Amino acid sequence: MTGRPRLEIGIDCPDPDALAPFWEFALGYRREEDDGDGFIDLAPPDGDGPVVFLQRVPEPKATKNRLHLDLYVAEPEPFMEQLEELGATRLGEPVIEGDEWAFQVMSDPVGNEFCVCRDT
Repeated sequence: MTGRPRLEIGIDCPDPDALAPFWEFALGYRREEDDGDGFIDLAPPDGDGPVVFLQRVPEPKATKNRLHLDLYVAEPEPFMEQLEELGATRLGEPVIEGDEWAFQVMSDPVGNEFCVCRDT
């Protein structure tokens, strides 16, 4: 093998067009491609980072994700409020490590889990 593999991250959803604005905001990415066949690519504006693609799937989400994204931000509360305005849901209580707020598990508008973490 020469070099390292290129990483792309896929998110299953029933309607990529409807979910794209949520993940564009959450990741600070921009819509790059819509292949017209149920896939939308989202990419970092500076080209530094993996492509996240939204893929149309017919089946609804049934269980907990086995893989999830952690989004590190300096000010989690206003960021989470904006995500909620776009359809996110907080799942359970935030996790406290020591005396400090560490992270909150959330779900996107179609139920995919991710975490908002305090960037220290």
